[in-house]
Amino acid sequence: LKSEGSEEGGEPPLEGDIHYQRDGTGPLPPSGSKEACSELSGQGKPKITAWEAGWNVTNAIQGMFVLGLPYAILHGGYLGLFLIIFAAVVCCYTGKILIACLYEENEDGEIVRVRDSYVDIANACCAPRFPTLGGRIVNVAQIIELVMTCILYVVVSGNLMYNSFPNLPVSQKSWSIIATAVLLPCAFLKNLKAVSKFSLLCTLAHFVINILVIAYCLSRARDWAWDKVKFYIDVKKFPISIGIIVFSYTSQIFLPSLEGNMQNPKEFHCMMNWTHIAACILKGLFALVAYLTWADETKEVITDNLPSTIRAVVNIFLVAKALLSYPLPFFAAVEVLERSLFQDGNRAFFPNCYGGDGRLKSWGLTLRCALVVFTLLMAIYVPHFALLMGLTGSLTGAGLCFLLPSLFHLKLLWRKLLWHHVFFDVAIFVIGGICSVSGFIHSLEGLIEAFRTNAED
Repeated sequence: LKSEGSEEGGEPPLEGDIHYQRDGTGPLPPSGSKEACSELSGQGKPKITAWEAGWNVTNAIQGMFVLGLPYAILHGGYLGLFLIIFAAVVCCYTGKILIACLYEENEDGEIVRVRDSYVDIANACCAPRFPTLGGRIVNVAQIIELVMTCILYVVVSGNLMYNSFPNLPVSQKSWSIIATAVLLPCAFLKNLKAVSKFSLLCTLAHFVINILVIAYCLSRARDWAWDKVKFYIDVKKFPISIGIIVFSYTSQIFLPSLEGNMQNPKEFHCMMNWTHIAACILKGLFALVAYLTWADETKEVITDNLPSTIRAVVNIFLVAKALLSYPLPFFAAVEVLERSLFQDGNRAFFPNCYGGDGRLKSWGLTLRCALVVFTLLMAIYVPHFALLMGLTGSLTGAGLCFLLPSLFHLKLLWRKLLWHHVFFDVAIFVIGGICSVSGFIHSLEGLIEAFRTNAED
């Protein structure tokens, strides 16, 4: 596992190394890949410090998807701000208990790491009756989240370009097609060595964009609509906001690999605390300041509210960031699909898509191209950024961040848990389940309504 900090001062990534982070702002391996996790924890690989690990986590939960948080405040008011804090606390806690599930006590009473990945934890919980069921469920959830992330990048690219140049005779769907044409070479990627070099540039660009948006909002501080921030919620749309907020915090899928590659794994808890506290403060301030500036006019992608001159500059940077970020979750999704469907030994569902010389077969390349086209089709027919975020956060985000970690913790460490740990796990599972079902239903209803009224972002 290579962090951006290690890229700057450490050894260069090896050819063929796998890098993944959902937002594309930091290199990480695809979750669910036990082989990748084993390689990353090998003695020959350079370890990362707690600061470098924290940089990766910060990048994952402070990505460009924070642009949808002001829209969550629009429908949730002060309760939306509370939810940003609550989600940070819960995600920090579930990240810690997920890592705890990697360890067991040996015969000498020592706590040792016996598992490498999220998939290993899931399989251990389903053993011995269904030794692979848990891993398959986690893999499906990961693939859905990764593919939906790719779709969101295409959606936001089309949305931003359309709103940046409204006078051009080009529709949002056409902009999405143009963006996908640029992304089609991703199907030929063998590794992300070249792409990962842009990770630091993407991160810096994103911080610059956030500063520009906040600076503009502060310039209009005299007109802030404090009276618009209230305690009542939009019962119909607030569950969508829950999904948006949860999706912006998802980082659990790569935490096992990250913790296994730290120089001092004992610093993991401290790292999780300060990264989530920082994310909570920054997200809350960004969402509140942006909403106070535009109040009821707040749009799904907050940069659409900027004046045309500033908007065009900021959106072009965001589109470049989205296009550079797309290959990372795409490649991770391909890796999970290939390992689970094509390379799982005698249990593979389909023949290996690689030849004896390691080259990708033509039909394997066709499947990759089909995946790129699939993300385009979804972006064209479901061009609603906030609704897709809410749907993904409710479906896979809540599952991977709330439901599964608490369930696995109860299953694997039941005999060692104190009563308050059991209470927290059960409460998180129940609340997460309610939010997941409610958010999923309302997000679907929102998408259906958007189709009926032909609403556009």
